[in-house]
Amino acid sequence: MKSKMIEIEAPGGPETLRMTERMVCDPGPNQVLVRVEAAGVNRPDVVQRQGNYAPPSGVTDIPGLEIAGEVVAVGTGVDRWRAGHHVCALLAGGGYAEYAIAEADLCLPIPQGLTPTEAASLPETVFTVWTNIFDQARFRTGESVLIHGGTSGIGVMAIQMVHALGGIAYATAGSPEKAATCEALGAVRGIDYRSEDFVTVIREMTEKRGIDIILDMVGGDYLIRNEQVAATDGRIVMIAFLEGGRPPVDLWTIMRKRLILTGSVLRARRLAEKSAIARAVETHIWPLLVTGAVHPVVHKVLPLADAPEAHRLMESSTHIGKIILRP
Repeated sequence: MKSKMIEIEAPGGPETLRMTERMVCDPGPNQVLVRVEAAGVNRPDVVQRQGNYAPPSGVTDIPGLEIAGEVVAVGTGVDRWRAGHHVCALLAGGGYAEYAIAEADLCLPIPQGLTPTEAASLPETVFTVWTNIFDQARFRTGESVLIHGGTSGIGVMAIQMVHALGGIAYATAGSPEKAATCEALGAVRGIDYRSEDFVTVIREMTEKRGIDIILDMVGGDYLIRNEQVAATDGRIVMIAFLEGGRPPVDLWTIMRKRLILTGSVLRARRLAEKSAIARAVETHIWPLLVTGAVHPVVHKVLPLADAPEAHRLMESSTHIGKIILRP
């Protein structure tokens, strides 16, 4: 069977994304074949297209890290899923397609009440937020969390998850309207970084105590400012570095405040590690999606053939929430 999919013709701009057809493989042991109804677009897809984020060894070159759709075939050893089940799944690649192979352990049921389009916005973002804030940074109820890029796909989910699980969320965003959106999602304060200094705002809001956990996807000179605004025993978690990956570090501040500087990437982690994240997410976050305490935020849905336009929109940073492709 052949499947239409989007390939990267060569490293470069959005115009290098083109529609093609390739044969679809049968699912291997502990894998399922999914007819894709929707696929999420994420910043790592853009970085891969630019030639700066190669897929892990053995993973398809087709971009796309999260999908939702119908299981059409299962491999040996798969007990939970059957043809006809509707799932969303975290992938290491291959989501920009009509059909995709997914690891059975990284599939989750589409939460009751959500559409496939909404469900496709969840795996990459929810897994990333969970592993970084709740695992790496060891979030505890009542702690404060500063989320940079509060209206990004990661940001809108991080604000809601922190708020729903008893945290105090703050967020930065690039306009007054976006800052207001962060507050509508549960942040106690949205900070317009174009007109406000987040260090000053946080110090005032916390009476100079600072923030317990900082989730940063900016990098660059934000690291020094994150150190300044972190509370004693604070944790700074890096998940991207849009403004530079080799920033200066103030070691004295790290020592004086006993700060932890950490971070992670999700795509290259071992299957067993990602499976453990999937189980935690299903236990702790899926019920919140059913009740509506946490909800997907979808900015725009585009046909699969419009993947170049989806990437242009992603790079413009004008979106709020997720961009979705539909085959």
